[in-house]
Amino acid sequence: MDDLDRNILTLLGADARMSVATLARRLKVARSTIQARLERLETTGIIAGYTLKLGEAARQGRLRASVLLTIEPRSQAAILTRLKGIGEVERVFTTSGRFDLLLQVAASNTQVLDSVLDQIGALTGVKSSESLIHLSTRLDRAV
Repeated sequence: MDDLDRNILTLLGADARMSVATLARRLKVARSTIQARLERLETTGIIAGYTLKLGEAARQGRLRASVLLTIEPRSQAAILTRLKGIGEVERVFTTSGRFDLLLQVAASNTQVLDSVLDQIGALTGVKSSESLIHLSTRLDRAV
């Protein structure tokens, strides 16, 4: 990846609906150059797709939390299988450090969140959990 590829990704990260013509105009290159770069970025898996990013207004009414899990050795595969069945679990990351997994959870209210946290904590192989409820988003540069 070179500077042009990174600039394309930056512009698309801000507005995935930006046209090839607009990208070319803003980056001062030919449309065919942008089209070829996009095809290569897609083919190599750097661009995995174009998606919708919800704003705060759409996320209102959703209570979010990060859940840190410490799990028993060799239990990760079974735990991941069970977590896939819990609809409120949006993302699961493996981590380094004292926790093994980081979960991103979203629920419609505190009662549902409490129930989900109990369900996660009761999974076979989960040694301990710690939950952090998200209060507000101060910066979001996720692409």
